[in-house]
Amino acid sequence: MIRTTLMGGTAALALLALPNMAFAQDSQALEARIAQLEAQLAELRSEIVASRNQQTAQQEAISRDILRIEQVAAAPPAPAPTPADGFRIGNNTVKFGGFVKADFMASNYDGGDPANGDLLRDFYLPGSIPVGGADESTATDFNARQTRFWLTTDGMLGGRKVGTRVEMDFQVLPGTGDQRTTSPSTLSLRRAFVTVDNWLFGQEWTNFQNLAVLPDTADYIGPSEGTVFARQVQARYTRGPFSISIENPETTVTPNLAATRIIADDNRLPDVTARYAVVRPWGEASIAGIVRQLAYETTGTAAIDSSTTGWGVSAAAKIKVGEKDDLRVMLSGGEGIGRYVGLNFANDAVLDASGELEAIGLVAGFASYRHIWGPQWRSNLTYSFQTVDNDRSLIGLASNKSASSVRGNLIWTPLPALDVGAELMFGERELESGASGELTRLQVFVKYGF
Repeated sequence: MIRTTLMGGTAALALLALPNMAFAQDSQALEARIAQLEAQLAELRSEIVASRNQQTAQQEAISRDILRIEQVAAAPPAPAPTPADGFRIGNNTVKFGGFVKADFMASNYDGGDPANGDLLRDFYLPGSIPVGGADESTATDFNARQTRFWLTTDGMLGGRKVGTRVEMDFQVLPGTGDQRTTSPSTLSLRRAFVTVDNWLFGQEWTNFQNLAVLPDTADYIGPSEGTVFARQVQARYTRGPFSISIENPETTVTPNLAATRIIADDNRLPDVTARYAVVRPWGEASIAGIVRQLAYETTGTAAIDSSTTGWGVSAAAKIKVGEKDDLRVMLSGGEGIGRYVGLNFANDAVLDASGELEAIGLVAGFASYRHIWGPQWRSNLTYSFQTVDNDRSLIGLASNKSASSVRGNLIWTPLPALDVGAELMFGERELESGASGELTRLQVFVKYGF
């Protein structure tokens, strides 16, 4: 009975304890959930704070960039860098250069000495070699007339490349005194032009000529009778290897059955030239052509009003031979191009008996081989010629028929830009009559470029 009573009491107590145990378990779960929510809320708050800090940093960086851009825009432009060569004036790079050259010449003329002050005494003029005079002893001449100066500018203006060049020397104009006291020479214009992109306007070497193939000689020109040689005012357009120009016209005329020269100023059309040049691993070459009007007009009872057409072609090349040597050649020919070739050795045209112009034909050329002996020594051997196709029924017998020359030199370069050399040359001029004159010259020179 007692046992039954105890068991009943225990069961009653267990039933009373069940609600309390369930309540304790629910309370623990709730506390765990609240703790989890608080942790998630703290993490969310941290993320919000980090995002706000990042936005603030980005805004500050953007503000600094804007301020920097405003400061750069407001600041004056930085000055252009100083060029390594030359100096700046405004938007232009300015350069100055040239050379000083002293020549010492001993010449023998078998047809008579040219007069003191004649340009033949300074450089080789095949058309001026004396003919028919007495063979005199050797004449010695010293001069520094080839000394040269040049000034160039180069810059960008309005988005276009603009350049200029002015070049002068003392070669062709005498001074106000003579060799007895001061040996003066007058500065003369060689080149003066402006370039705008592909255009050139002003005085420059004719587009009919290729300067790159001229031989390395002691003489001012070298192969005078065989080369195209002229400087004059022109308008030229160059695009890549092709160039075309209109150039100052001038006609030189031989009177009927005479050997003198008339320099006419009656041209109405400019001379037109075109040239195509290429550069290759073996060297460089060019082909050039010219078309021109020849005109002569006079007034009076025996008035002359005549014109005809002149034309010419010139091919030139510089060909590499081995590692350092080269061969330079030029061949030119045509009718009515006398003043362009050989320093006007032949005139452009001759007058017939009725006063009409007839163009004079010619062929001219040269070949020059340059050999490099070593870092400081080089030599050049050059042959040059010109043959004129005169009409013997129109021309005087004292007119030039042909000229040729040969020269060899040895040049030493002891210092950079300083050349010391010696050259021996022999030249000959022949007239239509068969008479001829010869020139033998030894030339020593010292030249410093800067």
